[in-house]
Amino acid sequence: MKTERDSGKKFFRRSRKKNCIFCVEKGPIDYKDINRLGRFISERGKIVPKRVTSVCAKHQRELSIAIKRAREIGLLPYSLD
Repeated sequence: MKTERDSGKKFFRRSRKKNCIFCVEKGPIDYKDINRLGRFISERGKIVPKRVTSVCAKHQRELSIAIKRAREIGLLPYSLD
């Protein structure tokens, strides 16, 4: 027996807008600041996507360049095994 629970409308929970921490702090992204860059790297050593970190597109590009620069110099490892 089929019930009429599904009226065809889907309800979406409206999420609050996430603010970019680099836009709020107005500070530059420095490749030498390993503690800050380490927050945006997963435990496998990958760069965490912006949908997870809630960073805007502009700062995500700068962040990935800074992480890659720090890896080349040897401040950050390529993989965290």
